[in-house]
Amino acid sequence: MNHFGDYQFEIYFNGLQGRKPDLPVDFQSLEARASAAMAPSVLSYVQGGCGDETTQRRNVEAFAHWGIVPRRLVDTRERDLSVEMFGKRYASPLMLSPIGVIGICSQDGHGDIATAQAAATAGVPMIASTLTNDPLETVAQALGDGDAFFQLYTPKDRELAESFVRRAEAAGYKGIVVTVDTWIPGWRPRDLNEGNFPQLRGVALANYFSDPHFRAKLTAPPEADPAAAVRLWASVFGQAVTWEDLAWLRTLTRLPLIVKGIQHPDDARRAIDVGADAVFCSNHGGRQANGGIAAIDMLPEVVAACGNTPVWFDSGIRSGTDMVKALAMGASMVGVGRPYAYGLALGGSAGIVHVIRSILAEADLLMAVDGFADIAALRAAGVRRVTG
Repeated sequence: MNHFGDYQFEIYFNGLQGRKPDLPVDFQSLEARASAAMAPSVLSYVQGGCGDETTQRRNVEAFAHWGIVPRRLVDTRERDLSVEMFGKRYASPLMLSPIGVIGICSQDGHGDIATAQAAATAGVPMIASTLTNDPLETVAQALGDGDAFFQLYTPKDRELAESFVRRAEAAGYKGIVVTVDTWIPGWRPRDLNEGNFPQLRGVALANYFSDPHFRAKLTAPPEADPAAAVRLWASVFGQAVTWEDLAWLRTLTRLPLIVKGIQHPDDARRAIDVGADAVFCSNHGGRQANGGIAAIDMLPEVVAACGNTPVWFDSGIRSGTDMVKALAMGASMVGVGRPYAYGLALGGSAGIVHVIRSILAEADLLMAVDGFADIAALRAAGVRRVTG
């Protein structure tokens, strides 16, 4: 049984030898360090949200509106944070959410590989984006015995979409995560003010440039004429996924299908009717639409609508405490994004592992102190709204 909280003793005993952690264990300090280290164009893309970023801030602040209800006189010396998902047991519900520019968050431009290596080392699944600096097959190889799901930005070209799915199947990905809220970029002032859209500069397009169907549409390979390849990418990216499209995607594969970007309970029900194996409650971290409700505030309704269908969650997770609250509200898996991007920028693969271990340690210790030996006990106690 994993006691993730033991990471604190490792840190304390290292302190006795005069060794402090290479990276901070809290998000605010981590972000501050990363902000000073990352290239401004990359930082603004990772940090930025839509409009005045109200929704992005709400995603984070809304967790303070929910309070965990502790139970006492419970023996929590042995704790179990493991979960079963699609027939496999994972040591924890934590996963690495897809980040389309994670490749350039590392100094060598291979952040997707570093993320896969970190996920395997830490024993958490990752969700690899369609937008990567290394082909999905290379990312899968870097996982070794680790697990990954493939996040699909459905292109307008259905044959290209099918090619991506087939490649993901062949490479050993465990499911297809269809993102439905990003067929067109939202209004992102930070990037607009700098005229910076990384993909139009050829960043994170390895899955397209390596795809045989995509390459067949070019008069010259991407290596010879990258500008033409980028133009083709711009013409095929971004299918406004409809229920009809989702039903078609369901026919392509027997892999689990997870629909990412759901916030309304009626949409959750319909996604299940179409054949979704899990519903992913998310608002893209506030990056795609401003003026919305915090994703965590929508989670209870989505969970209620889904019945026995698993609900995955991300958007605003910054700590182990946030993770525990999402689990208490019914999330089956919880994704983290920006924190591991900062860990990568500062410390490579080891930096991501540190972020994962810190989040899991906080979650484990919180459950121990609050009297929850497992996630079932946590959910039985639940949370209560304390403000707002």
